[in-house]
Amino acid sequence: MRCYTGTVRVPDSTLEPVDSRHQDSGGVWARRALVTLLAGIVGAGLFGLLGVQTDTMAAEEDGYELSLRYATTARAGFDVPWEVTVTSAGGFDQTLELAVTGDYFDIFETQGFAPEPSESTRDGDTLYLTFDAPPGDTFVLAYDAYIQPSSQIGKDGTISVVVDEERVASVDFQTRLLP
Repeated sequence: MRCYTGTVRVPDSTLEPVDSRHQDSGGVWARRALVTLLAGIVGAGLFGLLGVQTDTMAAEEDGYELSLRYATTARAGFDVPWEVTVTSAGGFDQTLELAVTGDYFDIFETQGFAPEPSESTRDGDTLYLTFDAPPGDTFVLAYDAYIQPSSQIGKDGTISVVVDEERVASVDFQTRLLP
């Protein structure tokens, strides 16, 4: 029988015999970048940057002042404002006619205009809305709508007051949609 009389070395750690080659730092940086991106998206959502953003545009011409409050940025399924105010210092004739880019409304699901137009027609590009003249100097038109769930791309348009078949006080607008 043999007897061992030498010293036995005990490792300082149980991980000592494991291969400890330096890990690929590219994977570490890719994970850090992904976590930073996700944190940025969550932060943008918390501060309301991914919801509905609105703006008001206005124009004045030939005694008519037109202003439009609308959504500049929105997401599918969200309620959005679209409200037109027309002011005429001397009041309105018997009717008030508005011309709007017709396909702009394709991105919406709607309950309609308030007030309802007394007449509406559409040619290839433009929706013409005719309203009975309101009493006083100010007319307000609201469009009760939300973005269709299937809408992926925004739209742009123009709205104008129509006087004697001429467009006056025109406002250009654009709604962008986020995923």
